[in-house]
Amino acid sequence: MIKIQKYSVKEPMSIEEQENVVNFLFTSLEEYGDPKNDINKCINYAMNKLSDDRETGGAVIVATIEEKLVGAVILNETGMGGYIPDNILVYIATDANHRGQGIGKKLMREAIDSVNGDIALHVEPNNPAKKLYESLGFTNKYLEMRFKQTK
Repeated sequence: MIKIQKYSVKEPMSIEEQENVVNFLFTSLEEYGDPKNDINKCINYAMNKLSDDRETGGAVIVATIEEKLVGAVILNETGMGGYIPDNILVYIATDANHRGQGIGKKLMREAIDSVNGDIALHVEPNNPAKKLYESLGFTNKYLEMRFKQTK
């Protein structure tokens, strides 16, 4: 049976739980992932653990089966509701051995239900999860473009 646990500023994670989520996402995101340091910063933002005085927030939602981490999602609050979605879903992954069992869908539904306001996410056009997001009502309104500083 899949157990879903939500962490937030009001329901914090232990250091060990955070390390487990960082390691899980680093491994499970495969070619769509980021360095562990970036994943850790994202969790710290959601848990409002940044060193500056900014108000941050969000949620980390994990799925376990018999105490084994099999899925995770991290949402960050943008603080810009109205002209940019209120939340951004930064990371979501399921364990490669448990894909196709509905874990991602359960995590997405919990993520949608756990936040106030709209949610944005980025997905590569060839990512198979794109179909899941579309089935849950996500639309592709814009083409994202980025400029990288070379300084």
